[in-house]
Amino acid sequence: MEYITKEELRELIAQWFKEDIGDGDHTSLSSIPETAMGCQQLIVKAEGILAGVEVAMEVINYFDPELRVERFLEDGAEVKPGDIAFRVYGKVQSLLQVERTMLNIMQRMSGIATMAHYYQSLVAGTKCTILDTRKTTPGLRMLEKEAVKIGGAHNHRIGLFDMILLKDNHVDFAGGTAAAIRRAKDYCKANGKDLKIEIEVRNQAEVEAALEEGGVDRIMLDNYSPAETVKAVEYIREHSPKGQVDWSDKVPNWKKQTPGYIEIESSGGITKETLRDYAECGVDFVSVGALTHSFKCLDMSFKAVKG
Repeated sequence: MEYITKEELRELIAQWFKEDIGDGDHTSLSSIPETAMGCQQLIVKAEGILAGVEVAMEVINYFDPELRVERFLEDGAEVKPGDIAFRVYGKVQSLLQVERTMLNIMQRMSGIATMAHYYQSLVAGTKCTILDTRKTTPGLRMLEKEAVKIGGAHNHRIGLFDMILLKDNHVDFAGGTAAAIRRAKDYCKANGKDLKIEIEVRNQAEVEAALEEGGVDRIMLDNYSPAETVKAVEYIREHSPKGQVDWSDKVPNWKKQTPGYIEIESSGGITKETLRDYAECGVDFVSVGALTHSFKCLDMSFKAVKG
């Protein structure tokens, strides 16, 4: 996983088990002999994209390193009802205690991956890439963004630290589009920060101000209609330095850009019904908060294997 170390993940897992088990799983402890051995398997119950397998392995190993896993499917697999992702063998008490924590994270990550895959499929054949946002669950952002990548979409900035995104409130408090951009450029220069700058615009005047000031790497068209987006894209392309992006692997990469190329992102009020319309306007990205705040968990269960 790109954004979280194994040590950081284990710290999260420790909190998950503390929350769920507390001073003990008294149901399992009272009804299952400590020496009882068994097997449970993870069964998929809906179509989608599987995600969270690697996290599940860490959850299982953290709780009981003696549990043995037989894996059949990996992260990113397209799954259907009845598919078995893996089986786990070992102490029954351990199997029962890891069950809910492991399922919670896998169902959540798989739901996000499934939604990301679906949204990216809606813009197939265009140069548009679907991005997530910072509208994530506190404490789970890194895993949710990992799930977005597993599903085939891509990540916007990870947090407030890895990119400058001047949104409407920043612009208003800074005294306007040009002033906000100028301050961002000055800040980066004064502090030795090599950060890309994105500006959110709400109208043609702000587009013109952004281009006149210069120094931005991406312009976000906020709450534009498709018709307005077409006009804005044409204007930005005509009034900014010419360049071309290498889209050979569909992965946004700043270093691939021709110097001066300004990327264009659409955001705000875009639904699955209108997504294709925006992609066909010629934008490079569409950011979709729904990937991580309005997804449906992928149904699955962890059932005992008798015999």
